[in-house]
Order: sequence, then C-alpha cells, then structure tokens
Amino acid sequence: MRLSDFDFELPEELIAQHPLAQRQASRLMVLNRVTQQLQLAQFADIADWFRPGDVLVVNDTRVIPARLIGRKQTGGRIEVFLVRRLPGVEEVWACLTKCSKSPRPGTRLILGEGLEGTVVEGGEPPYRHVRFSFQGDFSQVLEQVGRIPLPPYIRREATPDDRSRYQTVFAREAGAVAAPTAGLHFTDEILDVLRAKGVEIQPLTLHVGLGTFLPMRTDDITEHRMHEENYFVPEGTAAAVNRAKDDGRRVIALGTTSTRTLEYAVDEQGRLQAGAGTCDLFIRPGFKFRIVDGLVTNFHLPCSTLLVLVAALAGREFILEAYQRAVAEKFRFFSYGDCMLIL
Repeated sequence: MRLSDFDFELPEELIAQHPLAQRQASRLMVLNRVTQQLQLAQFADIADWFRPGDVLVVNDTRVIPARLIGRKQTGGRIEVFLVRRLPGVEEVWACLTKCSKSPRPGTRLILGEGLEGTVVEGGEPPYRHVRFSFQGDFSQVLEQVGRIPLPPYIRREATPDDRSRYQTVFAREAGAVAAPTAGLHFTDEILDVLRAKGVEIQPLTLHVGLGTFLPMRTDDITEHRMHEENYFVPEGTAAAVNRAKDDGRRVIALGTTSTRTLEYAVDEQGRLQAGAGTCDLFIRPGFKFRIVDGLVTNFHLPCSTLLVLVAALAGREFILEAYQRAVAEKFRFFSYGDCMLIL
C-alpha cells in the first residue's frame, strides 16, 4: 500500500487547539465493523456500547514535562526535548536539541534551577545522549523546571491547565512525552459507570515516544520503521485478558498505544505475556489481531501510522468514509479532539 492511500483533506480549523471545558463533552463516532455502519453520539454515553464482561485495557503512562529550555555553558540558548530514558542507574536520556550550533560531547547545559546536563558520546542523529545531574528526585526536578510537550500541531505554548488536561485521570507511571490521547475523554465517573456495568478495567504502560509525531517518509508504507517505546504489562492484566479470550469476552483497547502493546506482547499461542520490554510494532492493513476486539481512539493525522493502524482494524475504505463524515460534521481532530469507538 502507498502512503497516499491514507491521505484525506482536513481543514485547519478542525484541529483542536484547546481541550473542551469538560473531558466527557466530546462527540463520539461509533463504527460497527460487522454492519459497516457508523453512528454519531456523545462520548458521555460511551458505556452504552459496552457489555458486562468486556475488558477495557488502558494505558496508565504519565506525560513528563519533557521540554527543557536553558543555555549552553557558552551562553547560547538551547532547547532539550527528552525522548527516551536509557537503561542504567544514571539519568541518561536520548534527546533532541534545538540551538544555533549542535552541542558536542562534553558540552555542559544549564537547564533550570537545580538541573544541568552534559552531552555524552552515543546517539544516532538526530538524537543526542544527555546525562543529567541534579539534587533529589529527577521527576520532581522535571516538574519544577520542565514544560509539558504539546504536539507540534497545537500552535500555542502550554499553559498551566495543560499540566492536568494533557494527562488521563488514570495516569500513574511517569515516562511519556506525549499523552495517550483517547484516554483524555474519560472521567472517574465514566469509569465508575463502566465498572458498575460489569466491565473490567485493566492497566498497562507504554511510554509514548516522539515517534508518534513523526511522519512516514516512505511512499511504500511497508518500508516504514517504528521507533521503540518502553512498555510494561502487569501480571494481573495479562491474566484478565487471557481469561476474557478463553471465555469469548471482548477485549477493548483504549487507544492505539494499548493496542500496539497488547498485540506485541502476545505469544504464538495467543496468550498475553506479562513483563517489560520495548515495542516497535507497526500495525498496518493485513495485520491479524489476536487480542483486540475493539478500540477507543481519536481522529488522527492524514498519512500517519495511527491512521494506518485504525484502518487495519476497521478497513481502509470504512475508515476513510468515517473520516470524510467527521470532516463534514465538523468533528474536532487530534489530541484534544473528539473520539471514535470501533467495534
């Protein structure tokens, strides 16, 4: 398949620049893969499409203030974007840097009160490896000096409100540089309604990396390579998902990140395996889903890996028809946009 097979016209004004006043106030489009019919609704009513015994798997990653602005020891301004923590006891991260002259190994960076960095050897372009030095807890220092990394299509600076609204209500494990945005619609009240209906809600963690923003640069989509992202599947989640599959109950992924983790961590016998690792799975049409029966997701960019993933689940023609309808109905797109449920 060609990249152009996943293109569509999107008016600029449909890209949501701000969250709605209330998380659950989003609109919802429901796609039925069996009947090939779609339905327009309100997200607040999403529980109506769930059944007792369904398992909803959520990504509990928490967005870190990954955007650091400071200066080099020579005085020049530099912006450092944390991408992925490297294994080891020290806080060494693969980072993107933006400055007038790319920093060399050994360059000292002053990044805010109590936080410095040193560029070290390693890292393939465009990434630099930076070792951070600080007093106390690294995550707390980041909270003090870092900025929330809003996606590039949100054309404004982050505000204090984004620190809470660009997080899901179930965010627990710090490490993402972008939110698992389908989860932004959910409130504690909606999760309670689902539990009362008999829906099991189980967590996993995939720390969303910068790759989620990167465009595909190959016309043949099979040549695209995904970036690795760290994930963790708890024992309890693996057991609950495997029981559901044994019983013939549905497993519904909340977001593309949960989907990729579930389909990556499954073994050849179709059993979800608990544990940690790195996921570079690129799901595209022709992929055989072994765990996921349904997906809650947002509306994605043209020609993006995320649009290709939802097309793999729902069918390319059906998805493009749904997106055309969403544009006509003036749905809000991308991170702070409206929601889609594929069953």
